[in-house]
Amino acid sequence: MKRKPRTVIVTGAAGTIGSAISRAFAENGDFVAVVDLDGERATRTAGNISGETGGEAAGFGMDVTDEHEIRRLVQHLTSERGGVDVVVNNAGLQHIAPVEDFPTDRWNHLLNVMLTAPFLLIKHAVPVMKRQGFGRIINIASVHGRTASPYKAAYISAKHGLVGLTRTVALETAEHGITCNAVMPGVVDTPLVRNQLRKLSEADGISEEEALHKHLLHKQALKRFIKPEEIAGCCLWLASETAASVTGEAIGVSGGW
Repeated sequence: MKRKPRTVIVTGAAGTIGSAISRAFAENGDFVAVVDLDGERATRTAGNISGETGGEAAGFGMDVTDEHEIRRLVQHLTSERGGVDVVVNNAGLQHIAPVEDFPTDRWNHLLNVMLTAPFLLIKHAVPVMKRQGFGRIINIASVHGRTASPYKAAYISAKHGLVGLTRTVALETAEHGITCNAVMPGVVDTPLVRNQLRKLSEADGISEEEALHKHLLHKQALKRFIKPEEIAGCCLWLASETAASVTGEAIGVSGGW
């Protein structure tokens, strides 16, 4: 018997990791709401995914820190598709500076995007999931949700907070057929990481490859970038029936970090 397509929301979905996650769910036969601040990229990404996989995807340009927009998205999908089955909170960004020089506006912005925005989407999706008696919430954290590095105060604080939010939501929703887990990627080859490497190599006067191993891979067993598809595969599993008893977990996809 063919499974009914689920409705999946992925935020930050036009980026490297987000598009890989969106593609994996589309290939799995699900409908994917490709959500990104850049509406044109969201629409283009959704079109590419639909065209290349034969799956269903639609782009939504929106600010995930705006509660009104979040509420409207959930209401739209509930009205048009009957509910929301899977939420993947993936949107993120980075700023690097010593704590004494860290701009307060950047601190606020990073926490809004990577902690408050997931809270808002969960807040508005959970009532729908409770009515359905089913839901899968997946928060893309980071190995920095369990460890720290210098000069990343806001990013690390947000990711630690996201793991705490994950565990709290898991406890509150377990009796309603809902699971909530965090995925903790290691060093994934993304524009954000490449930009970070460029700054590190310039500061140290070394090549980007040397900076990669000196600053980012020295704690990692595999000594390589994690592939976006590896993150997507973990998300797909967490959303599956075989992971129905997995909740409140923070799962590392980090190459042994």
